[in-house]
Amino acid sequence: MIRVATAGWSYPDWAGRVHPQPMPRGVHPLTLLAQFLDGVEVNATFYARTRADVVARWVEAVRRTPEFRFTVKASQRFTHGPEDLPAWEEEAEALHAALVPMLRRRLLAGVLVQFPATFHAGPEEVRRLGRIRSLLDPLPLVLEVRHRSWFEPPQLKSLGGLGYSVAHIDLPSAWDHPPARFHPTGPIGYLRLHGRNHSTWFRAGVGRDARYDYLYAPPEVGELAERADAISREVDETWVVTNNHFGGQAVANALELKWLLGGREPVAAPATLVEAFPHLESLTRSVGQQGMFGGDEG
Repeated sequence: MIRVATAGWSYPDWAGRVHPQPMPRGVHPLTLLAQFLDGVEVNATFYARTRADVVARWVEAVRRTPEFRFTVKASQRFTHGPEDLPAWEEEAEALHAALVPMLRRRLLAGVLVQFPATFHAGPEEVRRLGRIRSLLDPLPLVLEVRHRSWFEPPQLKSLGGLGYSVAHIDLPSAWDHPPARFHPTGPIGYLRLHGRNHSTWFRAGVGRDARYDYLYAPPEVGELAERADAISREVDETWVVTNNHFGGQAVANALELKWLLGGREPVAAPATLVEAFPHLESLTRSVGQQGMFGGDEG
């Protein structure tokens, strides 16, 4: 099975494109997104601890779409700072406690452990990954590493032995970036799409929006769909996560991928998004605000 998802579900620049503007009172953005996509990668947990009551609200927001699933990013404390075992233990306990509502409903597909490109393969780095694995056990872990040194067969074998499903990623090309394809290390296929904005990706001090400001062109989307299909043939379940979020581009590309991977049958899409990305018109069934909230399609 291939699930198409976005990284996050609510950005200020999605208002009026992905979500209605203003958002109707009492309607959660996740409820709307779940009408169009198969899942979501939770970003909030990377930046701050999340409580179980907040996660329970996310679970409730997708109650009417029982096939919808979540992946969750582990705290940046594990990946973007020095090793601090006491702090890590606190973070792990907090994450386990927060995810209980999601686990009870069997809605959690994986936890993403995302390292920066400066994290290179080495004995101490492998030990670090082992410590994180033990703290987050038995959660299913997906590992994103962005340096090519991790993708030699001995390193991949080590990562698989630690219980990580290593993510495939798409980003601007560079000699030290991961290869496009490699042998899977675990049961989860995970393809994260960061965009290919060469002009901003490597520039110091560039903000998040500028770095991920990229719309995949139809030929590129076709290439990525083929890549996802190839990955899915080797694992139990595959996720394709669009992280080129700026201006709703992640949702536009996600819908194109759903159309391609679903046999080119029209997919539901917010009418406002189709207006912003007219090339979606031939691939989608536009849903206006009334349709989003149980009325007729627009």
